[in-house]
Amino acid sequence: MTRSLELNRVADQNKKIHPHKFILWVGIGSIIMMFAGLTSAYIVKREQPGWTSYTTPIAFYYSTSIILISSLTIFLAGKSFRERRMIRYRKLVLATAFMGLTFMFLQWLGFRHLWESGITFHGSGAGQFFYIIAGLHALHVFGGVIALFVVYFRARNARIRSYNTVPVEVVSTYWHFVDLLWIYLFIFFLMVQ
Repeated sequence: MTRSLELNRVADQNKKIHPHKFILWVGIGSIIMMFAGLTSAYIVKREQPGWTSYTTPIAFYYSTSIILISSLTIFLAGKSFRERRMIRYRKLVLATAFMGLTFMFLQWLGFRHLWESGITFHGSGAGQFFYIIAGLHALHVFGGVIALFVVYFRARNARIRSYNTVPVEVVSTYWHFVDLLWIYLFIFFLMVQ
């Protein structure tokens, strides 16, 4: 009887979502609503007189490639973690973090190009929305980079030998999310320019 109750308790726990994953999904839902509101406002505002448009900088094409590749490296990192191939895992997490930093650098180059071509934050039109939307996304990528460095250094710490997959899954899910979010934003920017 006791064994049966214990098995039922374990089965019930397996059906529940981990609190960290739950918080992540609530956060993702909030971020989706924020970007949906911003892109909707962009569509409404662009019909106003005096709206200035822009051409998507080439740096954004390169940054899109980088973030897509980083999604593959974080996937392979999670696979390596589950296989207990920790050296490979650490290398892939570090590569993903540096690709995130490269993405942000390329975004900065794109913003600089826009600024030099006269699309500023202070003018009316696309600049204000573009800087806010893409800037907020870059901020979320930066948060992901910090999380990647945290899991990397935890994996390097000889005193911590935890093979708990939850932190790896949370960081990986978040990274895939910011990747998909950028793809959405990039396509949006191309369609509305």
